[in-house]
Amino acid sequence: MQETRWAQAWMAVGLLWFLLAIAIAPTNKLYQQGLVAFLWLPAIIFCWPARARLRELFHDQRWIYLPLLGLVIWSLLSLSWSNTPDLERAAKRVLYVVVFLLFFPVFASARPERVIRIMQWGGIGLAVTALVAIVKFYGMQGNAWSSRVEGLGELAHPILGGYVIGLAAVWLVLWAPRTGAMQVVCAVALGFLGLFVLLSQSRGAALAMFLTILAMPIWCGDRRSRIIAADALIGAMLAFWLFESLVLARGASYRPQILLASLQMIAEHPWRGLGLGSHYTVFADGQYFDHAHNLFTHVTIELGLPGLLLWAATWIAVLREAWKVRETLYAKGIIGIWLFSTLAMQFDAASLNGTPRAEWFISWLPIGLASVLVWARVNPDACDKISRSS
Repeated sequence: MQETRWAQAWMAVGLLWFLLAIAIAPTNKLYQQGLVAFLWLPAIIFCWPARARLRELFHDQRWIYLPLLGLVIWSLLSLSWSNTPDLERAAKRVLYVVVFLLFFPVFASARPERVIRIMQWGGIGLAVTALVAIVKFYGMQGNAWSSRVEGLGELAHPILGGYVIGLAAVWLVLWAPRTGAMQVVCAVALGFLGLFVLLSQSRGAALAMFLTILAMPIWCGDRRSRIIAADALIGAMLAFWLFESLVLARGASYRPQILLASLQMIAEHPWRGLGLGSHYTVFADGQYFDHAHNLFTHVTIELGLPGLLLWAATWIAVLREAWKVRETLYAKGIIGIWLFSTLAMQFDAASLNGTPRAEWFISWLPIGLASVLVWARVNPDACDKISRSS
């Protein structure tokens, strides 16, 4: 059933909606409603017809899904001591994550090239939104070039916008077609994505993007990746020369102080944490911050050391699964996405369990995409052949 043309079109729209509507949807409410209609609903409807694929997935990637199951159970248990005012809503958000992760194997149905193709179009679409945002912010609104560009829609925050756009640049570099007109389109798109990250002045996003591209030869091991890494190094040196004063003006943005204060909060509730969805503030250097600015410390504050261990085990298992099949095009993209996300979440990530938002691009999206690695392993050459001709 999930293999029919209409079902595939429905789910393709769902993934594109997740990737693009975060920038182009008029309101966040409409973005969430679109996800229900185009992503959650087909995932629920087609998960039963796709049960054989899901059994294969859960068996083959049990080192991802066992700690992930533990994290889900522990998160729900923690609601019993959480200070969140709406326990039902917090529990529903856990369900949202589960259905989101189910979507990817159901949509791919053993064909990773389907996911790559949609991610390519999603990256190009985000590049268009980046260009529109730049023109709007500097051209139409007349802001100074020293100002931090604001993205469209839910990407208006420079840091979160930089993370989403920077991640799109990474997956487009690694999954770009090697021949044909699409190669040129992707190259132009990469220029817009990279420019947006620089103009956002998000140092976390820029550093994550630069280090990920610089490290590409480690798992790609080909001449193309070495050329791209060398170009990135030259580009980073030029960008630092141009933006040095802006980069250094904000100092460390209180990150060391926030980290120390977060560790103190963890020491006060090391085993249970505050509970899923608990409201907290971090007091550092005489100021209050509404989150820990680091996903790992945030998870530990909410879910304690058990939550941290379960999340870390899940996250590391994603890299393990991708590394085992790193010779495939699909796995190369997953490793790059994983590395960028790992670096980015060290500097800013406000939530693991909130409604779908920019943070999901560097937390749940890599895990969802990693589920398709099962079939990259079965047919390692398919991704290369189909993607390059798409």
